[in-house]
Amino acid sequence: MKKSIWQVLALVVVSALLFTACGAPAPVATEAPAAATEAPAMTEAPAAATEAPAAIEASPQGQELANAYAGMYKGAVVTMTGPFTDNDAVLFDASIKSFEDATGIDIQYTGSKEFEASIRIAVEGGSAPDVVDFPQPGLLASLVSEGYGVDLNTVITQEWLKENYIQSWLDMATMQGKDGPIMAGVWGRANVKSLVFYPKKAFDEAGYKVPATWEEMIALSDQIAADGDTPWCIGIESGAATGWTMTDWLEETMLRTTSTANYDKWVKGELKFDSPEVRTALKYVTDIWFNDAYVYGGRKSITTTFFGDAPKPMFDTPNKCWLHRQGNFITSFFPEGLKPGVDYDFFYLPPIDASLGKPVLGAGDIYALFSDRPETRAVIQYFSTGDSVKAWVEAGGAISPHNDSSLDWYKDPVTRKVAEVLKNATSFRFDGSDLMPGAVGAGSFWKSMTDYVSGSIDEDTALKQIDASWPK
Repeated sequence: MKKSIWQVLALVVVSALLFTACGAPAPVATEAPAAATEAPAMTEAPAAATEAPAAIEASPQGQELANAYAGMYKGAVVTMTGPFTDNDAVLFDASIKSFEDATGIDIQYTGSKEFEASIRIAVEGGSAPDVVDFPQPGLLASLVSEGYGVDLNTVITQEWLKENYIQSWLDMATMQGKDGPIMAGVWGRANVKSLVFYPKKAFDEAGYKVPATWEEMIALSDQIAADGDTPWCIGIESGAATGWTMTDWLEETMLRTTSTANYDKWVKGELKFDSPEVRTALKYVTDIWFNDAYVYGGRKSITTTFFGDAPKPMFDTPNKCWLHRQGNFITSFFPEGLKPGVDYDFFYLPPIDASLGKPVLGAGDIYALFSDRPETRAVIQYFSTGDSVKAWVEAGGAISPHNDSSLDWYKDPVTRKVAEVLKNATSFRFDGSDLMPGAVGAGSFWKSMTDYVSGSIDEDTALKQIDASWPK
């Protein structure tokens, strides 16, 4: 009997095990642990995923400038060099301070009085600063032709460049690289040469009127001569650089008698000095210079009169001459105590051929980029704006080539008028002799023109000598 009971119990246990193994439903877990039943809902992503910072809208100049003002490059260092030293270096540093404060970028500028010699060594040695200010585009063009420099067409938006500079500035910044033309730099500061200064107080009292055309300027010269005075103050003596003032006059008349394309060819040596275009321009100069009734001291005095002393007789009592063509820097040579807009003023050197518009001759500083990083892109984009030179303009000593600059920034009336001449220019070209090879621009051009003015050689000889000196 006992044996039967144990057999029945065993059978029941086995049957239960088999029932479970054959797929009977397992008990349902009615209360899963909280970790399993209360997992985070996926309808609300973490803040980092759903509230990512909005993209920074690009500035008109480029994305990097907008990023810089958003603080993305705070603490970055951008190195720079150029010819600004002493007080100019102080003024430059002051002009970029607002940008440094707003962005946190540190522009470390180091000026050099031997800039032209040192920068080539630095560039060719691979140690060029990030940004370089070239006061003469010829040196930059030489480095670009060897493959150095960043093409700013890939850095600054083309729409902005065309909006903020007249085409002439862009033309002069376009230089031939190893693989074709590039935008080699942006212009940061300008100097204007196409000005005729006069003693305003005496001029007004004499009843003279500012001329608007070349013909009116010659008529004014005739009127002054008929009154028993000499209209023009001219001097070109400048030590080893004697003659550069004459080259400026010829460059002015070239821009007023032929196209900027011909001017560019002339500067490159593709249009000879001994050409109809140059001879035509030269005659407009000599019609004034070689007329003893027009020049204080006569033609013979021009080569022996220091260029800085030339305008001073305008302020003698009585006035010994009345008109002096020169760049805006010449006021530093005027007698002390004269008030701009009261004792002296200027007018724009008038056009000769009205179809050529209002060309302006001058010089300037072009900023080139030698490293391509986000923060250096931001800095060069900034230099394409008038704001980059605003503080310097307000302090005095700088003229902005940017269209977005304001005439209200200029504190004295004469400098404001100089800036207005630049803003009204239909074309602008850099001093031609500064762009020519040194053997010509600072050599035969100066010397042969000086010899021609002094009368020691004739026009044919002067022009042929200059052409013969051009590097082969």
